[in-house]
Amino acid sequence: MLESIVLQAPVFLLVGVRCFAMILTLPLFSMRTVPRMAKVALAGYMAFLIVPNINFTLYEPYIGSDGAFSMMYVLLLAGEVLIGILIGFYVNIIFSAFSTAGQFFAFQMGFSASEVYDALSQVENPLMGQFFNLVAMLIFIQNQWTQRLFGSALTGSFETLNVISLVQGREHIVTFLLGSLTELFADAFVIALPIMGTLLLISVTMGILSKAAPQMNLLSEGFPIMILLSFFLISGLISPLCDYFIGTFASGFSHLERLLAYFRR
Repeated sequence: MLESIVLQAPVFLLVGVRCFAMILTLPLFSMRTVPRMAKVALAGYMAFLIVPNINFTLYEPYIGSDGAFSMMYVLLLAGEVLIGILIGFYVNIIFSAFSTAGQFFAFQMGFSASEVYDALSQVENPLMGQFFNLVAMLIFIQNQWTQRLFGSALTGSFETLNVISLVQGREHIVTFLLGSLTELFADAFVIALPIMGTLLLISVTMGILSKAAPQMNLLSEGFPIMILLSFFLISGLISPLCDYFIGTFASGFSHLERLLAYFRR
């Protein structure tokens, strides 16, 4: 094992740097509770598995036959870090759709003030955003999207994408990321729309009742009703929501594969 790593040290280092940069930005793996040594070990293990199965013709013009380091090689390392961060950032965009959906209706539920630190998204997030994020992470792991990310997506990126092609296709990369942000808000709105619409109707109904019968103290009873009905709606919609989460992951990874196919041409 060590002999093969030493013989392919320049290529192994390039692969390891991209894997490590992606792990540092991926949900769950980027948590502070995950030891840094474990992240380094996972990146090295992934690099060891990927190197023998990839054709590195894209890198041959920039790596000397003797494997000596050069300024071009340093630029390649910087580019590998950037590519790994971009892949991890794109996966973070997919997960942000679920936490954003929870933020959309948390205010109507009365949970807008219950923002606490979310270890998965590394930001302050309402409770419902954390709940959707956790459900999405469980679906992501259960349906083996992690294997698909480290397998086909990461392995395919080495055969099609390096820092040179990244610079040449920067306009396509920017368009791809902007389109992903647009889909983030669209997916979040679709997820939150049934709950938001129902809560809006309840708010209108309580407003009409408060005008019709001012002696009724709906202000003190409104929040418990909203919270209770919201949990009933979420429990009733959890199955179609999980199906939509799976479709969102499938759509996101298909977009990533099309991006890699674009640079393969």
